[in-house]
Amino acid sequence: MDFVGTLWAIVPPLVAIILAFITKEVYISLFTGCLLGGLFLAKFHPWETFTTIVDSTVNNIDMNIIIFDVLLGMIIVLLARSGASKAYGAWASRRIKSKRGSMIATSVLGVLIFVDDYFNCLTVGNVMRPVTDKHKVSRAKLAYLIDSTAAPVCIIAPISSWAAAVSSYVPQEYDVNGFQLFLNAIPYNLYAILTLVMVFFTSAMLLDFGKMKQHEINAANGDLFTTGDEFKEMSESELQGSDKGRVTDLLVPIFVLIGTAVFGMIYTGYLNGGANVVDAFANCNASLSLVFATFVTLVVMLFMYVPRKIVKFQDFMGSLVEGFKLMVPALLVLTLAWTLKGLVDQLDVAAFVTGIFGQGAAFNAFMPLAMFAISIFLGFSTGTSWGTMGIMIPIAVPMCYNAPTTMVICVAAIMAGCVCGDHVSPISDTTIMSSTGAQSNHINHVQTQMQYAAVVVAVCVVGYIISGLTQSWLISLPVSIVILLAVLLFINAKEKRKGAVVNEAD
Repeated sequence: MDFVGTLWAIVPPLVAIILAFITKEVYISLFTGCLLGGLFLAKFHPWETFTTIVDSTVNNIDMNIIIFDVLLGMIIVLLARSGASKAYGAWASRRIKSKRGSMIATSVLGVLIFVDDYFNCLTVGNVMRPVTDKHKVSRAKLAYLIDSTAAPVCIIAPISSWAAAVSSYVPQEYDVNGFQLFLNAIPYNLYAILTLVMVFFTSAMLLDFGKMKQHEINAANGDLFTTGDEFKEMSESELQGSDKGRVTDLLVPIFVLIGTAVFGMIYTGYLNGGANVVDAFANCNASLSLVFATFVTLVVMLFMYVPRKIVKFQDFMGSLVEGFKLMVPALLVLTLAWTLKGLVDQLDVAAFVTGIFGQGAAFNAFMPLAMFAISIFLGFSTGTSWGTMGIMIPIAVPMCYNAPTTMVICVAAIMAGCVCGDHVSPISDTTIMSSTGAQSNHINHVQTQMQYAAVVVAVCVVGYIISGLTQSWLISLPVSIVILLAVLLFINAKEKRKGAVVNEAD
């Protein structure tokens, strides 16, 4: 039986996702998905199954991201040991005096760091975690704020690694400027824009619902984690850091990290042929730039901390091991997710999807909605936005080549669906990074974010129908925003009524 290019190609990731939700054990769930993928590719031959899985791990693992995570873990440990995190938390708490303020500040920082989603997820979490902890924001809510201002911002930012990816997926045989297509698609990218609207609205209104509400209730009672204690020890060490730490001991390394990352992206982009800043970002090596940034930051921290004796040299070097330990859960999940992605690619999901659509399908008003739905499914199943865009955009461009506006809407719907599917998938690397940045239990983050994302998806369904019918973002985008705000106001009123009923019962 041939499993390649058929419906069976979707089975391994779907099994992994379903198991993750049922068992709440992400490692064994991902491994099961990898095992199924290996069995399908090797046609159930035991030794070939083993070698296929190992080869997929070796060929798909991103060592730059592995090194970046380990070095960033070292930075996190040093910020805790030096007392910098504690000092910054105390300083920020004097200026950010409410839970609402801490969440809005987190969201604003997430919007400002738009060059790369990995960098966004880990930086925002480490800067804002002491502040949100102080105001009893649950780690699940922090992970949601981080994740929802990472990929949604990057996918609508012209100067980002995502813009480069979208541009590169446009088939070269068609006379279409990929970067211009990306720019034109921004106002039609309803999921990204509406997600950002929802983040700021729920933060300003202190609106929580579904599973997130229980996490926030528990956080108000002192339990920031609810379930999953893999990060509790680290949080306690942050509170026990040196008393000699200063706010600048955190801010200077963070600014160095951001500055050198941006410099690295621009420089590697120029080395790869970029003629200007935009082209440089389009051609940059983002993962290598992140490794460079963390290395330079650690050198700066060495000269900041050791001479002042807020961290001993032996402890500085020992933080490499501690940082690796801190990142082990994320690294293990990432490795398994990369392996599964490689196996799914070999099973040729692209051929299966292309076979469904065909190359000669006629466009109609509901095609953007269809593209949105299929992209969500693929992003959810494979856990990758870029991979899904790589499959769907080459399908959409030929289908809509003779109708430029509809091509723009369909590509925007694909980008929106990719980010959405990536958001709600437990095997997504950016979802894993967001959990790590917030130091939140991974399954808690996925379950709570899924319910929030579902609200946005429901509004996007209406929005893409309107887009297909009117061919105008000046109509579809404002109407979608109004509908979303109306839905959120309704949910807010409903949650307040529930609270009033509970109080009366008490």
